[in-house]
Amino acid sequence: MSDLGIDTELLDDRLPELKVVERILELKGKRHALVLAHNYQSPEIQFVADYIGDTLSLSMVARDAEQPIIVFCGPDFMVETAKILAPDKTVIYANAWARCPLATMITPEDLRMLKQAHPNASVVGYVNTSPECKCEMDICCASANAVRITQSLEAGEIILVPDANLASYVSRLVPDKTIISWHGFCAVHHMIRKTDVLDLIHDHPRATVIVHPECRPEVVDLAAMVLSTDGMMMHAAASQDREFIVATELEVVNRMIEYNPDKEFYGIEKAYCRTQKRVKLENVLQALETLEPAVNLQPEVLEGARRPIERMLEVGRAESLTGDER
Repeated sequence: MSDLGIDTELLDDRLPELKVVERILELKGKRHALVLAHNYQSPEIQFVADYIGDTLSLSMVARDAEQPIIVFCGPDFMVETAKILAPDKTVIYANAWARCPLATMITPEDLRMLKQAHPNASVVGYVNTSPECKCEMDICCASANAVRITQSLEAGEIILVPDANLASYVSRLVPDKTIISWHGFCAVHHMIRKTDVLDLIHDHPRATVIVHPECRPEVVDLAAMVLSTDGMMMHAAASQDREFIVATELEVVNRMIEYNPDKEFYGIEKAYCRTQKRVKLENVLQALETLEPAVNLQPEVLEGARRPIERMLEVGRAESLTGDER
């Protein structure tokens, strides 16, 4: 047992030097800082985090947190989204070089071009975008609420960017609207092929197939459930099923295994997010020691990007008040 009450026997061999962990936990208290970690982060990062979740849930935690300092272990767009929702807080990149490739696949200029080509369309933008792109949107969405957000809009024509696979999935469930997509994709989910899932189905024929909506359409076709990463975690815990094939980033599958020891989970071994894994314990420690690099956005960008994010959250609040469980 360490001085901070950590049972070292419970730490597996993937966890780096215990002194780094102890120093991080000590600095969190001294700085009155909150550490957030995305579901795709490595086990040692999740170990020192105060909250673990998907983009949507972590954004809301950042918004409502009482701590004045937030260290965000995730890609750039997530860290910036936290700052947009919590402009009075110091929000720090755990590693500013953890830059999401999907978020770079569309620029504000690209989005303005789409808007000019489709002037009657409402613009729905994935949170996996830059703050400057968010300024061009009517409303944001996450994988957990993309269908509900699209359904909530009056326009019959919807620009949904930048993930083409997510747009394809939404178009299936909202057939009364014309979905205009972009050619972006999540490298992790796009690399999952139909044959990868079929091989697992062959080996585990009784397993329930759960798929992330960023996967290719032919992979989505194989799914019993299409869910966000937090949705997958909740479904796995609540379901009476005992075996699951899970098509998403492998760290989510590892968490499912940890939290549901009485069930079996089979993941896609190559589904590994190299961007998220750039965040190391040493980065978290340095961020807490120096309080750098902090997110610094121009006031007009903060304000412009906040509007579509807050509109997304308002749609969610309205649905919860009316009991809508679509």
